[in-house]
Amino acid sequence: MPDVLRGAGVSPGVGAGPVRKLAGDVPEPPAGDRHGGDAAAERDAALAALEAVAADLEERGERAAAAGNPDGRDVLDAQALMARDPGLADGVRAKVDEGVAAARAVFEAFGVYREMLAGAGEYLAARVADLDDIRDRAVARLLGLPVPGVPESDEPFVLVARDLAPADTAVLDPAKVVAFVTEEGGPTSHTAIIARTMGVPAVVALPGAASLADGTRVLVDGAAGTVRLDPSGEDVAAARAAAAARASALAEVTGPGATADGHAVPLLANIGGPKDLEGALANGAEGVGLYRTEFLFLDRATPPSDAEQEAAYRTVLEAFPAGRVVVRTLDAGADKPLAFLPAPGDEPNPALGERGVRMSFRHPDVLSAQLAALARAAAGLTAELRVMAPMVTDAGEAAWFAERCRDAGIEHPGVMIEVPAAALRARDVAGEVEFFSIGTNDLTQYACAADRQVGGLARLQDPWQPAVLDLVAPAAGAGVPCGVCGEAAADPALACVLVGLGVTSLSMSAPSLPLVRAALARHTLEQCRAAARAAREARTAEQARDAARAHLPALP
Repeated sequence: MPDVLRGAGVSPGVGAGPVRKLAGDVPEPPAGDRHGGDAAAERDAALAALEAVAADLEERGERAAAAGNPDGRDVLDAQALMARDPGLADGVRAKVDEGVAAARAVFEAFGVYREMLAGAGEYLAARVADLDDIRDRAVARLLGLPVPGVPESDEPFVLVARDLAPADTAVLDPAKVVAFVTEEGGPTSHTAIIARTMGVPAVVALPGAASLADGTRVLVDGAAGTVRLDPSGEDVAAARAAAAARASALAEVTGPGATADGHAVPLLANIGGPKDLEGALANGAEGVGLYRTEFLFLDRATPPSDAEQEAAYRTVLEAFPAGRVVVRTLDAGADKPLAFLPAPGDEPNPALGERGVRMSFRHPDVLSAQLAALARAAAGLTAELRVMAPMVTDAGEAAWFAERCRDAGIEHPGVMIEVPAAALRARDVAGEVEFFSIGTNDLTQYACAADRQVGGLARLQDPWQPAVLDLVAPAAGAGVPCGVCGEAAADPALACVLVGLGVTSLSMSAPSLPLVRAALARHTLEQCRAAARAAREARTAEQARDAARAHLPALP
């Protein structure tokens, strides 16, 4: 094993200590395991286990909120709802009625949901670990086994696992857990979200993490996404000094985003709703670059009312009276299936199916209601409302969406650039709309044919891939304002490269804003352009990263 392992850094900071593994793996109940004939008692036991898990998750959520982690409570409350899902209970009852033992019935009922999520794309595939955790907790109770959990330790440690469940992550003690590392997961997983909220350094999608031996001393850099094995005292001191220097640099740079020579680059926040505004404002967001409106629609049997939508949109617009708010219309289908927007039958590859604007073609009434609510929400306010469609492929789709925006009274229509075809023909698309926003997460996945949930393809899921940068360039140069709202914008070095390619604004999770602001403030526009040229001339993602950094000597 090499001395330095590389994964995806999802929460900045440095932590050093011995490895401690997540305790209590729960074995799969034997296939074909049958109960003794008392189906009613078996059903009661299975459902009682699920209810006990739900209650425990809610209790953990209250502990997390009391410790200053309200996001953790929200995540755990959502998990409790999963455990109490009526469809899941019906599946368990049906299995038990067929003679399947309680533990096996729970396992198989969860399996149906697991397969649906695993094939459903980025957002819901990232929830598979959450579902597995609920299943394992219920099965452990039924089998009389220890429930999975964080190990006890007399000294601070680095928690390592194949993946971490929100039930464990949300109640971590940062004084004991100095960092955590997982083999699976990604920047959109609940683990990553909670880590950033808690301020605990974290690296995910690290190949081989689960094989690290208990007690091995490691140095975790959550900004760089690296884990150094058996670091020396000097290594740890240098990493901590660098982290302190970064923190000092962040404190010194305030105000709107700009390069060292004054080229303005608005720095915006990605949000899922009004609850994210506090963090965005605290980190100096100049507006919202991606409002993921699907969070209003998920986990519902019917769409939100017009009044509910209008209120949620207006709250966000009011928070940025002098800024812009870029709203993505409902990104339903595939990775975010909705009960009231059924997909057109079985799709063998949902990520390439009817999702995003393609679902709007099928359900234009839902889009019309959303656009009307947005127009009403913006009435009389000074924030600039921009509205964009996801998964647009060509100029015809862009024109269709723009026409519906204008019919609703929305003046600034735009599109997401995440399909390679749209990037390659960006000038055609630009003739129909007022702005672009590049979703580097999906653009990378589609360009490299690499599902971001498959850990073995991590090297292909890297937005530093020169081919991905080659797709960003024509979109950034198509003649309309072009932002980036994918995870790439949160990488300080890559943010400089994107600006060098011609990107006009950057949007990211709120905690990443200060680091990107500092990186831009320390480099001129020409340095950013030189870094972009060097990155595109490279042959691999790693070479592109190194080549760009050579032109960015003052990165914090």
